[in-house]
Amino acid sequence: MSHTSSSKTIVGLQFLGMGVVWGASFLFMKVALDGVSFGQVAWSRLVLGGLTLGVILLIRRPRVNGGPVLPREPVVWLHFLVIAITGCLVPHLLFAWAEQYVSSSLASIYNAVTPIMTALMASFAFRVESLVRGQVVGVIIGILGVVVIIGPWQYDALTGDLWGQLACLGAAVCYGFTFGYTRRFLSGRPIVGSTFAFLNIGLAGALMLLLTPVLAWHPVQLSWPIVLSLLTLGALGTGLAYIWHINVLRAWGPTTTSMVTYVTPVVGVLLGVVVLSETFSWHQPAGAVLVLFGILLTQKRLRLGLPVRRPDPAVLAPLP
Repeated sequence: MSHTSSSKTIVGLQFLGMGVVWGASFLFMKVALDGVSFGQVAWSRLVLGGLTLGVILLIRRPRVNGGPVLPREPVVWLHFLVIAITGCLVPHLLFAWAEQYVSSSLASIYNAVTPIMTALMASFAFRVESLVRGQVVGVIIGILGVVVIIGPWQYDALTGDLWGQLACLGAAVCYGFTFGYTRRFLSGRPIVGSTFAFLNIGLAGALMLLLTPVLAWHPVQLSWPIVLSLLTLGALGTGLAYIWHINVLRAWGPTTTSMVTYVTPVVGVLLGVVVLSETFSWHQPAGAVLVLFGILLTQKRLRLGLPVRRPDPAVLAPLP
């Protein structure tokens, strides 16, 4: 096998691993919640993820044109602190809290709403892009899909299950805000991908350490499935998978890389149904189809009556 062919195979495996690990994260959260609190789930994945990326950064010590490994401008650190809170700390807490009330499958579907939220934030909050007619239609269809998933005509949907779904939706809004903020304030800065990942996850992990007395200082009931779930969430899903994402992005570009957005909910749903015996009502997969169609329009992969165009490079897959 030639070097080029071998590199392509490695990148393909990293893409597959990224989709599987991020899709399985919802299963791991559900399993971990059997023995630890939702705060401890978020605490573990961010602290372990930050440590993993820190070790990688320490070994590689990547630089841009011989510059420092870490940025020196205080404003850059401030921007990373913002996205650490909005892109890691808050959404991880929301998803972990939500899975106390909703299935892991449903949480993975809501995670796929992120590209629609990103389009809204990038257009209206940060004004780094403008929506064309087809994208507006996609946003409307995506929002309609969310309503169908919630199923407000059902009495059960108005109880605790509703709050769990709204928490998942809130996490997707956080991711959308983070992508818009990143494009507005950080995308143009010369920062190596692995350094970017470390600053994002590492700062969130540091904040979690400060919040230990509030979020993590509680009794636990550990078993091997719970320990392995937490380790996988942290070291793999919040650590190595970020490096895989960067490698795939550089090899395949943003258009193909963003297709992992479609892989993660499929993996999440399959694992939830097969491993945890989770079930669906008819409206949840129906709403998911509407959301997917809305994403295709919003990312300009599909245009009504017009040829396909490339999506915006900033709209990439979120970390669940």
